[in-house]
Parts: sequence; structure tokens; C-alpha cells
Amino acid sequence: MPEPPAAAVREAVLWALRRSASMRLLEVARGAAGAGERGQDALYAAVGEMLAARPYRGAVHPAVVRAALEAGEDVPEGSAEFAGVVHLVAAIGLGVEEVGTDALAESFAALGMFGLTVQDWEQMLGAAERGEGPLVDWGSLQQQADVLSPVQRAGHEDLLRAREVLLGLQGFYVMYVWHALWMPDTPGLAALRAVIDERGMFPVLDHMIGLSPFPTQFAEALAACLEPYLDELYAALMEQLAADPAIFHLPGGDTGAAGFMDTWLRTLREQTDKDTEQGSR
Repeated sequence: MPEPPAAAVREAVLWALRRSASMRLLEVARGAAGAGERGQDALYAAVGEMLAARPYRGAVHPAVVRAALEAGEDVPEGSAEFAGVVHLVAAIGLGVEEVGTDALAESFAALGMFGLTVQDWEQMLGAAERGEGPLVDWGSLQQQADVLSPVQRAGHEDLLRAREVLLGLQGFYVMYVWHALWMPDTPGLAALRAVIDERGMFPVLDHMIGLSPFPTQFAEALAACLEPYLDELYAALMEQLAADPAIFHLPGGDTGAAGFMDTWLRTLREQTDKDTEQGSR
């Protein structure tokens, strides 16, 4: 089947992006600049409405979930709803000076960026503010918020590559999450998870990847996959997969993927029976 015209694809993506919740928030944020307290109140109210309509709790790391299940313990809840994102949106509209680095540290930590804590971000941003560390290019924050321009500039090959990256990252994300669901571990799967963990990218993928996304969600993720850091992550994962493609082959076994699935299904049945037995006591 031939690919649709690039111009039509680009316009469809832009149409979806302009109707996304994130773009509406950015418009409110930019309109708040110079509007004083009234503009700030409108911005914080808009973010509050979005979070109330689409509540989100960050996913618990699959390794933590698996460890809790194996120990027979309760699975911990995800991180608190990331209301701290309001500070990041406010910084885009009002400026970093108005928001402050402490509030931004809360936002970056809430988004799970690079696996750093609030304290980590406070130390890094504080050192930069005092001139004791590398300067932070806050102008890039404004550039990252402009998701329309990269799509408008993207050529046909760029859009095709972004789609390849997005669909590929969806597959790797699913395999990562399945680690929590008793999926047998293999050196190949562990190596793929390590590629993601070394970059602290699981929280980013967890925020971005939707397995059955709405058009606006798919458009936002597609636009994000135009960014070099996600392209690099996908390339690194594909390189690791090529180096060890037998990710669904149990070490020391000769039954291949079929044996892998049999082992997984047997483990799931055993755990289900165990949970049922404990629940009946």
C-alpha cells in the first residue's frame, strides 16, 4: 500500500496537535505572560482542570513490581499525580524567573526525568543559578514547547522515521512492562532494559507511549519522536537487539520462543492459583 502524501500527513498531525490538551495549556501559558495575577490564576486553573480530567499516577518501575510480587508483598502505588507539571507550564509562559528553580526541580522530578529526585534537581539547578555549575539554557525550554514548528519543517522521510521510532519504542516499552508480569527473563531482555535504564528513559516512555492512543496522543508522541534523543534511544535498542536477537529463548534450552511462552503461561497459572488459594483462606 503506498504511503499517503507527506503534505496530507503533516497537516493531519498538525490538526491533531492544535487540538491537544498540551497545546491548549501552552496557549493559556503564553497568554498569561504580562497579564499579571489574573493571567497566572487562569494558567493554574487551566492546569488544574486538565489534571482533574485526566488524572495520572506515574507507573511503578517494573523491576519494583516484580520484586514485590516475588516476595509476596503488596505492589507499591505509583508516584503522586504530577501536579508539579504546572510549574513547568508556567515557566514556559511566564518565564523561569517568575517560577523559580525550586518549583522547576519539582516538575522535572515529577516527570521522572533521568530518574533524578527533587533534591538532585534542586542541587543541580541551584549550582547553575549560583554560577557553581554548567549554565542552563532555559531558551531550549521554550523551543521544546514548540511542537508545531518541528512538524512543519519535517520532510517526508523525517515523518516516516518518527513513525518508525514511535512504533519501535512501543514494542520495547511493552517488553519492558511485561517484566513486571512474571515474563521469563533472558540476557537479551535484560540487556534491552539496561539500554533504557542507563538513559533513565522509562518514565519518559511511560508518559509518552499509548498502546491505544487517541489521535491527539499519537500526534504528540509522533512529534516527540522527531527529537534526536528518542531517535538515539531507538537506534541503541535496535543495535542491542541485533547483537542478541534471541530475546525469547531461555538460556540452556532448545525449545525457542515456544518454550519461552510455555514457561511464562505456566508461571502465570501457578501465580494465579497461589493468589486464589491465599485469598480463600
